[in-house]
Parts: sequence; structure tokens; C-alpha cells
Amino acid sequence: MRLLLVYDIPHDGTRTKIADICLDYGLDRIQYSAFLGDLKRVHQEEMMSKMRHRLGKRPGKIQMFPVCEKDWQARIEICQEAPDDTGNTGQ
Repeated sequence: MRLLLVYDIPHDGTRTKIADICLDYGLDRIQYSAFLGDLKRVHQEEMMSKMRHRLGKRPGKIQMFPVCEKDWQARIEICQEAPDDTGNTGQ
């Protein structure tokens, strides 16, 4: 099942560890604090359990949203790359 995971965690070390957990489960980083990927429900629950443990008593919010294929296909996005060091915008 495709999912979107986003988080807001003020503690730098904890935030880094949460990102590492996302990467360990094969999710792709799409923003600094947002990941996307496909995981079976059992792996979603396992990952969230690890994140809950890592967060401990520190403040933070972690949210996971399932995204069906129909909704994924209906997404609208803007992806603009930064210009390279030569000032060439690639056009």
C-alpha cells in the first residue's frame, strides 16, 4: 500500500533517527520531513512502533496517510530544480 509519512520533530537527533527509520523501510524522501513509499500494513505498524519508541517522551508528531492509486494519479505537483553552479538553468 502506498503511503505518505510526514513528521514535525523539534529535537535534531530524534528527527534524524526517524528519517533513518523511513529510509531503512525503503521509503523515499520527497521533502525534508516527508517520505513516500509502498509498505504492507504489518510493516507500517512495525515502523510506527519503532518511531514511537525512538520519539520516547520528546515532543513530536508523526503522521502516516495511505494514498490510493486513484488519488496518487490525481496529484498536482511542481518540481523545479535549482540552477547549476554555472548559472545555466538547463533551458
